[in-house]
Amino acid sequence: MENSNALYWKRNLRLLFVLLIIWFSVSFMASILCADYLNQFSILGVPFAFWMAQQGSIYVFVLLIFFYTWRMNTIDKEFGVNED
Repeated sequence: MENSNALYWKRNLRLLFVLLIIWFSVSFMASILCADYLNQFSILGVPFAFWMAQQGSIYVFVLLIFFYTWRMNTIDKEFGVNED
């Protein structure tokens, strides 16, 4: 049982780490570090880096929440700790 718990938390933390890297990349790198390059593109007349900082990162964050929920439900079912 102990090994199963350790594997469950290892997979949970790995998922969290990957999603945090994606969130950081979108919110910080796309909005700040790569702004000069991304501003050559636009969405509805707004520079892309500005759009990513104001709207895009929020959309990505919400999508990450839904993905995390779906993936954790799958992992929970796999390890028999789901709430069904």
